[in-house]
Amino acid sequence: MSYPIDKKLVIGVASSALFDLSESNRVFEKHGVAAYRKHQRENIDCTLPKGVAFPFIRRFLAINQVFPERQPVEVVLLSRNSPETGLRVFRSIKHYGLDISRAAFTGGGHPHEFISSFNASLFLSANEPDIARAITHGFPAGLVLPGITEDDESDHQLRVAFDFDGVIADDESEAVYKSTDLATFQAYEQQNRHTPHSPGPLADLFRKLSHLQQLERELLDKNPQQKKILRVSIVTARGAPAHERVLTTLQNWGVDTDEAFFLGGMQKLRILDVLKPHIFFDDQISHLETGSNAIPMVHIPFGVANSSRQSTAPADAGDKKPNGH
Repeated sequence: MSYPIDKKLVIGVASSALFDLSESNRVFEKHGVAAYRKHQRENIDCTLPKGVAFPFIRRFLAINQVFPERQPVEVVLLSRNSPETGLRVFRSIKHYGLDISRAAFTGGGHPHEFISSFNASLFLSANEPDIARAITHGFPAGLVLPGITEDDESDHQLRVAFDFDGVIADDESEAVYKSTDLATFQAYEQQNRHTPHSPGPLADLFRKLSHLQQLERELLDKNPQQKKILRVSIVTARGAPAHERVLTTLQNWGVDTDEAFFLGGMQKLRILDVLKPHIFFDDQISHLETGSNAIPMVHIPFGVANSSRQSTAPADAGDKKPNGH
């Protein structure tokens, strides 16, 4: 029997993250909504190209093939499209063989309002105002940045990498660092090394991935020939001794990770180029802008690291744009 949706690890994805909508967006920008709808109708059987988040979503859904009785994961389409213009999206989903059956077509409304309805632990979109709005309202969301889509179908492992502060954990320590200096931050973390952090925006996603890893370890114990399909890493600018509080937090939450890299301010790309994650989450846009566009990067606009960006973000910018679909 499959898990009910409130027991699953659910990811909500906009079609702007799953597919490359650049051609459709050009039609909208140049000719408007009516032309955009006409374009989608006329091209309903033209499969949309893969988007930046496609390799991640495809492998994420493949987890159900390893646990066919449990079916522990699900992807839901959360779209600004109308039901009519969403037909092309669903035909593209069918073409690629993605097991996605649930969707919310909001007809230009705000997709974030339905994140909790579908029990989603993450909402991915390429529309910045949608993601800023979701984070402002306390929902777990990430902005998929432009990049190259590489999807090696012979590579079946899903590799997910997280920054720690402002992503898995709250931004308490980041606030100390921003308001003081490195020495004060290090001293503060040493004083609080036995105090776990409060959860950050993607804590629930991280916890549920950890649970899936436990299920996988049990499977590997029974069948050593089984290939490992899920690899989770933490890649943080923290170095020793501030690393202790990270481990305290994970232990307190009862979760773990395959790998943790404490870089002491070293450029994260040096590690990511080796890990080759299918998605990397970071709250600091500067860390992502200096990254490789061959690595799918997701910005989590949360906390003190993004306070100036949030305060200046227009409340309704992009509401009518199809690239938020």
